[in-house]
Amino acid sequence: MALRSAISIGRRRANPVLFSATSVFTNSKSLPHSHRSFPFHVTKPGLQHSIRAIQGTTVNPITPKRDEEMKQDNNDQNWKIKMLYDGDCPLCMREVNMLREKDKENGAIKFVNISSEDYSPEENQGLDYKIVMGKIHAILSDGTVVTNVEAFRKLYEAVGLGWVYAITKYKPVAIVAEAVYGVWAKYRLQITGRPPIEQILESRRMKKDEVCNDSNSCKM
Repeated sequence: MALRSAISIGRRRANPVLFSATSVFTNSKSLPHSHRSFPFHVTKPGLQHSIRAIQGTTVNPITPKRDEEMKQDNNDQNWKIKMLYDGDCPLCMREVNMLREKDKENGAIKFVNISSEDYSPEENQGLDYKIVMGKIHAILSDGTVVTNVEAFRKLYEAVGLGWVYAITKYKPVAIVAEAVYGVWAKYRLQITGRPPIEQILESRRMKKDEVCNDSNSCKM
């Protein structure tokens, strides 16, 4: 009796999956030959379930998006120079997009669109929309404001293209370059088919008043 009880307890404690697989193969002898092939292998169930669990947890389509967002956050914090640009200027945006493409891995430049409703002069050395619209401004990480050709030189150096503006470090060339840029800055609105700065400022003021009247708070 003691021997029978031990055998009975041993059977109950044995892995039921293994016994099930064994009984299937044993009973298959009575089936036709065409039904004796089974599309599974006898493996340790614990290991099989572990592999399935690992496979299930590694597939996460959200992870790449989160990584990209974290990378962008780090880039915003590690900038070396801030570029204030007019997002409504089509020719300006060509240069901005080129610099952004060159800088996407390093994040040395923080791009700030002055035409955005969220633009804040207080966060950009007190430079308001009208001032920045007159010529290009850039802000170094230590708070130094640079303008005109020097701003372009610093921006290009930040993305490894400093050689493009290196020649402007020589005074005679710098004088000519500043003069050429001055003409462009003065007439860029006309060149790009946009209204005069006074009309743009009035349009922004009216839009600001509408926002303030609708929500009792000014966003611009």
